[in-house]
Amino acid sequence: MNTLLVTNIQRFSTHDGDGIRTTVFLKGCPLRCKWCHNPETQSFGQQILYTAQTCIGCGACAAVCPNQAHRFSPEHVHQFHVEQCAACGRCLIACPAGAVEAAAKPMSADEIMDQVRRDKVFYGASGGITLSGGEPLAHAEECLELLKRTKAENMTTAVETSGFFDGAYIPQLAEYTDLFLWDCKDSDARRHKAYTGVCPDKILGNLHQLDRYDVKIILRCILVNGVNTEETHYRALAGLYHQLSHCAGVELLPYHAYGGSKRVQMGYADDGVKAWIPQPDVLQQATAVLKSLNVPVLS
Repeated sequence: MNTLLVTNIQRFSTHDGDGIRTTVFLKGCPLRCKWCHNPETQSFGQQILYTAQTCIGCGACAAVCPNQAHRFSPEHVHQFHVEQCAACGRCLIACPAGAVEAAAKPMSADEIMDQVRRDKVFYGASGGITLSGGEPLAHAEECLELLKRTKAENMTTAVETSGFFDGAYIPQLAEYTDLFLWDCKDSDARRHKAYTGVCPDKILGNLHQLDRYDVKIILRCILVNGVNTEETHYRALAGLYHQLSHCAGVELLPYHAYGGSKRVQMGYADDGVKAWIPQPDVLQQATAVLKSLNVPVLS
């Protein structure tokens, strides 16, 4: 197995499947959601994160950067020019304060499994590994190896996916995955394309193909205020749920603007939109509509 770029391994997670789980976030995603909560996972390559609050202004990073991605103004203000950064990593070694760090760590299957096993005693019968991202199934071969190894050690497996991946892997994935957390970005095809960069046809085709197998599916539906917070969308989600034979229900995920601060660390402008954050009454309305249409809304 090739190494995977892992942005984070979240231990003792209780929101990414049944029981206590270890969630592995992989780098790389074919979508470009305007509301992305984890923008550091979009690119398939390594990136550098810079935290201004940690910088002590010593200039060590600028001294070693071959491309002048790190520069200091005459007032000794650190400026990170991401367009110049080649992610060579020299600044990581030079910085004494930890103000610059790699967005991801290359890890082998053995290294990832070592992390997963650390909490095996807490998993019980229901816990295990969840692969997330980014889009984990953009690395389908590597993910399959992790899923197989996890199942071989009697731990449960889950995958959180946008659904935008090569459907040829579905039979194998269905064999080694206990739960799919399937993102539903929007039910309106034109909005889906405008806000994620891809059409939903492939995603829906993969979902219906997967549903032919005896695998548990949960639809994860982000609510973006003023974008998809409308009854037409909720009714379309209900229609999709009722088309599926193995769907346990729907999770409603309210948009938050924290991804914007991560983009600042990456050297880009903060694109968080506070107006997109749905108020509690919006979530209550969505829940009420779905429940009225006999859709289980999961917390």
